[in-house]
Amino acid sequence: MMGPRQVAQGALFYDFSIESFVPLDHPVRGIDRFLDLSDVRPLLAPFYSSGGRPSIPN
Repeated sequence: MMGPRQVAQGALFYDFSIESFVPLDHPVRGIDRFLDLSDVRPLLAPFYSSGGRPSIPN
């Protein structure tokens, strides 16, 4: 790269962990056991990139 960096890397990336924001006893943590979203995945497929790094909703 030539010249000084124009954009701070902090503006390009973020460090975020949902684990640190959702308390261990919050009800939303138990929903995953009972909620099946497998039928939703095909409906959302057109919104994910077909090239580059795979878009995987985790």
